[in-house]
Amino acid sequence: MELYNTLTRQKEVFKPLNDKKVGLYCCGPTVYNYAHIGNLRTYIFEDLLRRVLEFNGYEVNHVMNITDVGHLTSDSDEGDDKMKKGAEREKKTVWEIAEHYTQAFLEDMDRLNLFMPKKKPKATDHIDCMIAQIKALEDNGHTYIGQNGNVYFDVSTMSNYGELAGLDKQELVAGQRVEIDQNKKNPADFVLWFVQSKHGDQEMQWDSPWGRGFPGWHIECSAMSVEYLGEQFDIHCGGVDHIPVHHTNEIAQAEGATGVHPWVKVWMHGEFLVLKDNAKMSKSADNFLTLRRLVEEGFDPLDYRYFCLQTHYRKQLFFDWESLKAARTGLRRLRDKVLNLKKELPANSSQLSAPNAVWTDKFRQAVNDDLNVSKALALAWEMLDDPNLDNADKLSTIVEFDRVLGLKLGEEEKVELPPQITQWIIERNEARHNKDWQKADEIRDQIEASGKWQVKDGGGGTEVFKK
Repeated sequence: MELYNTLTRQKEVFKPLNDKKVGLYCCGPTVYNYAHIGNLRTYIFEDLLRRVLEFNGYEVNHVMNITDVGHLTSDSDEGDDKMKKGAEREKKTVWEIAEHYTQAFLEDMDRLNLFMPKKKPKATDHIDCMIAQIKALEDNGHTYIGQNGNVYFDVSTMSNYGELAGLDKQELVAGQRVEIDQNKKNPADFVLWFVQSKHGDQEMQWDSPWGRGFPGWHIECSAMSVEYLGEQFDIHCGGVDHIPVHHTNEIAQAEGATGVHPWVKVWMHGEFLVLKDNAKMSKSADNFLTLRRLVEEGFDPLDYRYFCLQTHYRKQLFFDWESLKAARTGLRRLRDKVLNLKKELPANSSQLSAPNAVWTDKFRQAVNDDLNVSKALALAWEMLDDPNLDNADKLSTIVEFDRVLGLKLGEEEKVELPPQITQWIIERNEARHNKDWQKADEIRDQIEASGKWQVKDGGGGTEVFKK
């Protein structure tokens, strides 16, 4: 199995630290708004990685943080506080915002058939371990106190700082990478603990050896990953936007506190989802589409999963509605093929035969080549058209492939209706029960006016189908 390592910029044969056990850390969501579909592309890639590892017989200890403490909207120490921004937008407390959007994110994961991490630690539950890591950095001579009282990491104390991003000292001069801050010794230094920020009083604050305040946004991942995976582990994932600052700073913190190098053996990063006008999707810029919006437009969440699986995780993926419609058509055809195989099997054939070894080996070779799932998906189609396989072999083999694809092949498609459509169905059934045929017709016309849904009246009442 070969994986591309951002740190070495090459594909490497994967060799875990502990035989068949793999420690995997994935940067989780900042829960101040819904995850956009660009975020979700990264989580689909990470789910694919875990599935491929387990397909190869590895036991994966998958950890993903939940960032529920206020962080800034830029990678540097500037910008608006994300949690505070969400609270002001919705007139709620930051704690209420965090809980609401944490649950929304977990629902999105479930809809996309993503494996839940073994552990989902919340930042607010781990302030003590962040303080402990900052204290270790202080003891090891990597910190200083700014004039504002904030605790800063001194990047000049780490000889390998910037290695992940390929940064050199020239790129770290004032004004080139981060905004100039008079409180810093070096422009690339970053805050470990805030006792003072430009936002004034914040709801989320804790006592610390340096004063009451809150953590910088890089410290939680390095502290919690060490807490749950140890001082060295196998794979750390995230989006490509994390490479130059967040992950670079994580490495400095973890290695500066523990003295262990390399802290992580393999770094893997998913590329951006890009809108058709070439704009990167961003929650901070209010330029984003959610999974809920896709459902409102008549798509199954797994249509989006299929859409993402058609492109390698290290390539930019360009999004438009026509491409998503094509993916929906492709997934429906694939599901229909598999469902037809099930229907054509004898009624007494409840047990699946062993998957075909030749096709399974081809599939494994594809996904083991740095998660080349687009090739693996093409092999799935080829296998289903192989005239030399009987239906039982095809069915057992595609079920085996779906351990990696995660498309719920062989299951009847369950249409997820938008809340407004569901409400109209309830109202129409009530109108029909009351013999108010005019109102029933009006609601039917409303449902069908979008061009996405077709109404049929069955024995159980109003039924809605995708067009």
